[in-house]
Amino acid sequence: MTDAVPLDRIDRRILSELMRDATVPVSQLAERVGLSQTPCWKRVQKLEAAGVITGRVAIVDPAAIGLGLTVLVEIEAADHTPEWRAAFATTVERYPEIVEVYRMAGEVDYLLKVVVSGMAAYDAFYLDLTQRLACRNVTSKFAMERMKAVTALPIDTSLA
Repeated sequence: MTDAVPLDRIDRRILSELMRDATVPVSQLAERVGLSQTPCWKRVQKLEAAGVITGRVAIVDPAAIGLGLTVLVEIEAADHTPEWRAAFATTVERYPEIVEVYRMAGEVDYLLKVVVSGMAAYDAFYLDLTQRLACRNVTSKFAMERMKAVTALPIDTSLA
């Protein structure tokens, strides 16, 4: 886990703008946050170097590229040894279908977000995963409709 990086109001405004549209030209970004281009670009580079900005990507609608099924997979670990955790981390890295992984508190140990083309693809994924990884329990929850999906974090641009 990364420690929070101190951000002033302008850094927060830069981040807010870039989270909404990372393709905005530096000239427009600078104008929106009240800086000239060079200081604005230097701040963006500083935010990247500090690990606050971790990448710039195109956001794609999964259904538009044939990935119409999202499954939330709850995993209960077979045991809680360092060896099992290492095997789990190695195993989940091999699957491009797994787009998010969370270690949880509560009744389940891990929550995976899996995006696939359909039920047959999920079944193949499930069979392969459970063959490679010993789990106490695996529960699949199928998303019926994506009602909200945002990538912009709720950053307070009024803070100093």
